[in-house]
Amino acid sequence: MGRSGLPPGEDIIILLVEDNQGDVRLLEEAFHDASIANTLYIVNDGDEALDFVKQRNEYADVARPDLILLDWKLPTLSGEEVLKEIKSNSSLEQIPVIVLTGSEAQTDIITSYNNQANAYVPKPVDPDEFIDVIRTLENFWLSVVRFPTHTDED
Repeated sequence: MGRSGLPPGEDIIILLVEDNQGDVRLLEEAFHDASIANTLYIVNDGDEALDFVKQRNEYADVARPDLILLDWKLPTLSGEEVLKEIKSNSSLEQIPVIVLTGSEAQTDIITSYNNQANAYVPKPVDPDEFIDVIRTLENFWLSVVRFPTHTDED
């Protein structure tokens, strides 16, 4: 196995579920500069997120993500609804989901962990601090953590 438990030469596939275009740009920049091979897909609402992970509609041919970065406050379906759906689906529940949000409300933090989020990370307001947080996430989730390999039978 190569880095992060994936076969050598394989990118880590990251799904970013984020409706704030400023945050999307910062995340794209941080992941583009990463030393770890990754492919970043971006969707802007909860419905699109579920279409992506369930590989349906326009996302029928995309690869299943290895990691999901999920905003909590989304149009259509909320981050909570998306998280519940992913973690209640036996073919998706192993995908790590990091809630990456502007909310620091204790009720949101508790709810996310009660619904099996793998981490809850508040977004800093300062762009430089935001980039630092993303780099810290990269260092841990893309360098240290091992992901299960996927087969077509999953």
